[in-house]
Amino acid sequence: MSFTTALSGLNAASDDLSVTANNIANASTNGFKQSRSEFAEIFATSSDSVSNNVSGSGVRLNNIAQQFNQGNVDFTGNNLDMAITGQGFFTLSDNGAQVYTRAGQFSVDRDGYVGDTDGRRLQVYPPLGNGAFNTGGLGDLRLLTDQNSPEATTDITLGVNLQADAEVPPNATFDPTDPLSFNHTTSTTSYDSLGTAHTTSVFFVKTAVPNEWDARIFVDGAETGPLQKLTFDGVGRLTSPASGIITSPPFPLANGAEDLNFSVDLQQTTQFGGTYGVNALSQDGFASGRLTGIEVDPTGVVFARFTNGRSDEIGKVALSSFASVGNLGQIGDTNWVETFSSGDALRGEAGTASFGLIQAGALEASNVDLTAQLVGMINAQRNFQANAQVISTVDAITQTIINIR
Repeated sequence: MSFTTALSGLNAASDDLSVTANNIANASTNGFKQSRSEFAEIFATSSDSVSNNVSGSGVRLNNIAQQFNQGNVDFTGNNLDMAITGQGFFTLSDNGAQVYTRAGQFSVDRDGYVGDTDGRRLQVYPPLGNGAFNTGGLGDLRLLTDQNSPEATTDITLGVNLQADAEVPPNATFDPTDPLSFNHTTSTTSYDSLGTAHTTSVFFVKTAVPNEWDARIFVDGAETGPLQKLTFDGVGRLTSPASGIITSPPFPLANGAEDLNFSVDLQQTTQFGGTYGVNALSQDGFASGRLTGIEVDPTGVVFARFTNGRSDEIGKVALSSFASVGNLGQIGDTNWVETFSSGDALRGEAGTASFGLIQAGALEASNVDLTAQLVGMINAQRNFQANAQVISTVDAITQTIINIR
């Protein structure tokens, strides 16, 4: 009996050493979670054993428990690298099967899909527009290399201060090339349906009527329509047009693009004393552009940046959690799968509920404490030696009994 008891101790020490060796080997593996050997006593369960207080029968490896505490976050500068600070797993699709990982070292394949080096694709919530995402469904994150389509300008916002004591221009006949025929002008770049840029200018001309101005709109040097009257009240607020918006009639273009249809929002325009000044100037059109890179914010929203200055939302990283993460099934490559004991995957978003935040340009390092593992290795070695000594001692006693004459 002593032989088998000591032999179980040898096996247990060997198993402990194997777990420790695996932890040490993966001390530099991103997203790796160390394991811990858990042992249980082997003890006879018969009534005689209980009543006679018989010693136990040895030890066995009861469980190898994974430790999911946070690893250090190391910054890499690669925008496709992601680390989770807190709870949760990245969700990957392995040809339709869901696997989970904490190793966020992702790259782009030849078709533009983002995933790991083994072809598993990172799962995101598809965008619905206006900052919303379809959290009820998952999709592959894909970076399209096609050009970002242009969008024609439909709204120009212009907020200026017109000088209250301005005088009527000396030249009564308006001419956009004659600075003596108008008081002020402001220009911006607008875009047509093909993404071609056009210079849009608004000219302001003081009239002889108090608190009244003429506004003229030009595109590429051609006037888009009749002049518009602007009137202000005694405290400098715009009163006409009542909405503060001037709508330009359709302006035909010679390059085959659709007619320009835009309005100029002057609601922020005032007439105060002092000099002319531009306080607000923007427009909503843009040219076509090519992908230059991506960004991921702490909540997991993935933005694609284009050469035209646009930044479009292309998905939101889907995180998963489990009721019992320690019971996830390991499949290698620092990936896990759902099991019956782990419970069903709980989908969520970074920064909500119990899910952590996402750090872009960083990776989570292994959570192995190398010093603790080296101490554990020494303990496993001593346990092995002690059990081997028990076997040697029992063998000597047995040999003595055999040699009795």
